[in-house]
Amino acid sequence: MFHFINVGTHFDQESSVFVAPRRGVYSFNFHVVKAYNRQTIQVNLMVNGWPMISAFAGDQDVTREAATNAGLVILEKGDKAYLRLEKGNLMGGWKFSTFSGFLVFPL
Repeated sequence: MFHFINVGTHFDQESSVFVAPRRGVYSFNFHVVKAYNRQTIQVNLMVNGWPMISAFAGDQDVTREAATNAGLVILEKGDKAYLRLEKGNLMGGWKFSTFSGFLVFPL
């Protein structure tokens, strides 16, 4: 059986929002799969409502294509990080998508 790791419970599984427990440099990565050919998907890593990192998948001849990205972000205590689908449809909703992050080092 697969279990999600949520050390410190700073990721709210109901809202899919990570709340930074302290100021620091965080690493985030995400992977989403589009549902239909002839469409483009765009997904953003949002921090407090602002897009920080984007990923696109737009091959018109491919039904299932992944949009993937990763990056380092400085967060303050209480900042909220989450994914927002800006364009397109995901295969199975968010079921086949991943979103992970961790504190690289505190500031």
